[in-house]
Amino acid sequence: MNDSSTSGELADSLRTLLSRLSPGDRLPSSRELIKEYRVGPATVARAIAALAAEGAVVTRPGSGTYVAQPARRHGGAAAPDTAWQTVALTDRAVDTHLIADPLGPPPAGTITMDGGYAHRSLQPTRALSAALARAARRPDAWDRAPAGGLMALRTVFAQVVGGSVAPEDVLVTAGGQSALSIAFRAIAGPGSPVLVESPTYPRALAAARAAGLRPVPVPLDADGLRPDLLADAFAMTGARLLYCQPTYQNPTGTVLAPERRRQVLDVARASGAFVIEDDFARHLGHGGPVPRPLVADDSDGTVVHVTSLTKPAAPSLRIGALVARGPVMERMRAVRLVDDFFVTRPLQEAALEMLSSPSWDRHIRSLGAALRERCAVLTAAISQEVPGAALAAPPTGGLHLWVRLPAGVDDTVLTSAARQRGVAVSAGSRCFATEPSAAHLRIGFAATADLAELTEGARRLGAALADLGPGQE
Repeated sequence: MNDSSTSGELADSLRTLLSRLSPGDRLPSSRELIKEYRVGPATVARAIAALAAEGAVVTRPGSGTYVAQPARRHGGAAAPDTAWQTVALTDRAVDTHLIADPLGPPPAGTITMDGGYAHRSLQPTRALSAALARAARRPDAWDRAPAGGLMALRTVFAQVVGGSVAPEDVLVTAGGQSALSIAFRAIAGPGSPVLVESPTYPRALAAARAAGLRPVPVPLDADGLRPDLLADAFAMTGARLLYCQPTYQNPTGTVLAPERRRQVLDVARASGAFVIEDDFARHLGHGGPVPRPLVADDSDGTVVHVTSLTKPAAPSLRIGALVARGPVMERMRAVRLVDDFFVTRPLQEAALEMLSSPSWDRHIRSLGAALRERCAVLTAAISQEVPGAALAAPPTGGLHLWVRLPAGVDDTVLTSAARQRGVAVSAGSRCFATEPSAAHLRIGFAATADLAELTEGARRLGAALADLGPGQE
């Protein structure tokens, strides 16, 4: 074969070669084919591509070209052989077992009490639609947004945080989860420890581990994170990062006591560490006063503040913010720039329209009253319908109850049994970085359609507990 041979002729020659080989055998390399058939690299590439399209061969980047299995060669529906990817991907797996639902989507008719978003009836849907429509009509709506976010939106976030926070200290993000991911990757290197409350938000654990960090638990009590144990944890691990939720902590609903707020910052400063303050629930209070965020009283850049509009507004309003001072903010801006340049401008404009409207304050007041009522109804229903369940003082904000189960009950077993009874709740073990201190459930009261569903959900949960029998009670 000479240089003028076509890729079609080469493909015919290779088909003859394939007839003498067995499935899984490796074809000669491109260099060998070029030398043997006296053709150019492009001719070889086109011939191999034609054979791959026929299903006669499979190509494995970095490995070579192989004879396909019989099912592939005859048009069968066998799965592609992707075993080579196991080697190529090495050991950088992303652990999602704490956030993925092992039971799959719940069947129709299931009462949803495991979600982290408010029911549609509690969302400001009309106001959001109107805000998005106004934003879309702006002449610059589809222009590129600044990497740090629209200055007007950053100004609003700075005003909400208070203290001496300025718009220049704010970085707009695509929701709170994106903000956490940026902060974890920017502040600590892979393999570093990160101190976390125990229990804590499962998706924060997942984000930390995806960044290569090692979560180290620090226990809570009724007044929040324990500063004495926090100091011990910093000393023993050498950690330079703490993740916490001082206000309406997820899942327990606790609020860090005033004296401890100062102590936590003092301990972190003495350890030369950053504090990531996840303030996801600032707009989820149940009507009472909401404590000032830690960052508002931080004068030396210890606190990296995370906030979001997603929980109080709607799941698809993926707008949040990071607040920080000093080089750490420059590092986070760099991570965001590499990741995705900026948050889509129409969504930022819509968020700005929403926050600037009187309807936002009305919505927050209405939402707080609804959450307070739902929390009280579910607390009473759990006390009545789930014998042996232990409830601490009802939370004054947030979306969940943290329920300690009777001795001997496995939270994952009960969660599965509850699903069979038509109610979805979250196993508390997902909220612990290491071994749980006891069996708990996280039960949401915001995602159901109405109060009647809350009461019925508690009844179904009690029936599921009874189904487990005396061995689980």
